[in-house]
Amino acid sequence: MSRREPQRRRSRFSLAAASAAGLAATALPAAAHEIGGSDAAFVAGAHGADPGPFLYLGAKHMVTGYDHLLFLVGVIFFLFRLRQIALYVSLFSVGHSITLLAGVFWNLHLDSRLVDAVIGLSVAYKAFDNLGGFRTLFGVQPDPRAAVLGFGLVHGFGLATKLQALDLDREGLLTNLVAFNVGVEIGQLLALSLILVAMTLWRRTAAFAPTAAGANILLMFAGFLLAGRQLAAYAYGGPA
Repeated sequence: MSRREPQRRRSRFSLAAASAAGLAATALPAAAHEIGGSDAAFVAGAHGADPGPFLYLGAKHMVTGYDHLLFLVGVIFFLFRLRQIALYVSLFSVGHSITLLAGVFWNLHLDSRLVDAVIGLSVAYKAFDNLGGFRTLFGVQPDPRAAVLGFGLVHGFGLATKLQALDLDREGLLTNLVAFNVGVEIGQLLALSLILVAMTLWRRTAAFAPTAAGANILLMFAGFLLAGRQLAAYAYGGPA
């Protein structure tokens, strides 16, 4: 085998990864995880406490929430110990639980497109951090735990804006919100389990080390794409 063969394989791999990322980025707007259709009709028409369906809706919303999942991918990308993963995921969960519950219950409102733009930037931030960008360009390293908790608050507010867009009945609201939040946690656990399996298999291959930086560049690109789309929608009056 010639010395150029491994380089050619890495090039083909990078090209395939870039193509897949391009297709995924094109599909992101179509895969938006709004609460719509029959789910929206149910939530808007619910009267009193009905935790079961709200738990299901929370899990479904998180599993289809590509922006939240991309952020989690960035968070766990270079975490190899389960204790570390549990710590960071717990910080994220605490953050989004606080603002999800408080945002809806106390009707704290902000344009969902601006919140989703910051969520997109959180993805880009974590990928940039994974690439060592802060140390290289600014000579500092922000506390990753504080960043995950802070962005968790933003992500939770993003979840809250989806529910605020519906006419929720105040009767039984707290019970339903808690059920929705528990569903979000269940959906996050299911999605994270699949992500961890895929990441573990990837890390065991020789391709991980030479492609990790490229993967984070693509992750950062996806974050900027998400943020740019939401900012454009806000500026020109488009849908979230």
